Amino acid sequence: MQVTMVHVQVKPEHVQEFIAASRLNHEASIREPGNRRFDVLQSADDATRFVLYEAYAATEDAIAHKNTAHYLVWRDTVAPWMTATRVGVSYNGLFPPG
Repeated sequence: MQVTMVHVQVKPEHVQEFIAASRLNHEASIREPGNRRFDVLQSADDATRFVLYEAYAATEDAIAHKNTAHYLVWRDTVAPWMTATRVGVSYNGLFPPG
């Protein structure tokens, strides 16, 4: 399983817009072939900090996600709302098995 944790910090005035755009991306992403999980998490301590937890059955599925129309719309829409470029960290999922 290929897991990516994407760390995002959003400008305070765009938090609600970011959440709405990320909901649309989430809803489409969970329908992708190979998707195992796509969570959007907001920090309990800082409402401007988010983590996207993306789990795909294989690396190819995670790569395919980056070419979907919904991802490209999300990426271009939310980029100006971020305080810095988002950071994605890849992991190999061990348990549960892919």
